[in-house]
Amino acid sequence: MAETPSILGALRAAAALLARMEADAPLQAAATDAARACVAALRAGGKILICGNGGSAADAQHWAGELVSRFYYDRPGLPAIALTTDSSILTAIGNDYGYERVFARQVEALGQAGDVLMGLTTSGRSPNVLAAMRAARERGMVTIGFTGHGPGAADLAAVSEIAIRVPSSVTPSIQEGHEVLGHAICAMIEAEMFPRGS
Repeated sequence: MAETPSILGALRAAAALLARMEADAPLQAAATDAARACVAALRAGGKILICGNGGSAADAQHWAGELVSRFYYDRPGLPAIALTTDSSILTAIGNDYGYERVFARQVEALGQAGDVLMGLTTSGRSPNVLAAMRAARERGMVTIGFTGHGPGAADLAAVSEIAIRVPSSVTPSIQEGHEVLGHAICAMIEAEMFPRGS
């Protein structure tokens, strides 16, 4: 019989995940590389596009909001766009080209060489995220993939210049790991672009 969910159990599972992430040097290096790639793109006049489905769509919107508005402190806004927010665009592309193209079409319309695309898929296999990553690579964009350690992780890694893999195969845990890393990356970008006291 499965264990009954509890708040304490969830906290312990999250703590165990964070401990694995703390011990995962390649994960930390990839996330640091992602933040540096975003800073380089922004300093060159580029922008950050972000996409994902379901909870990962919420992460895309959340991170874009942190960059456009503010994270830890007031500073100028940074150009970041979640490709998950415009219902007219999403339904038009879905109707005309199919759901698999809802992000790729936007990348083709909005992305330019030197921009960054962050693609989030906990399974590593979301067809629309993979299509967007391929479209971004064709345009000379930097592709940063966020996934977990499930069997589909290699699919996302194959189209990612930087692959960030949370050490879990459990969807909610992967999402929790992505949120911690997304916040850390936003904080690093903010500090690099607009150091306090400068």
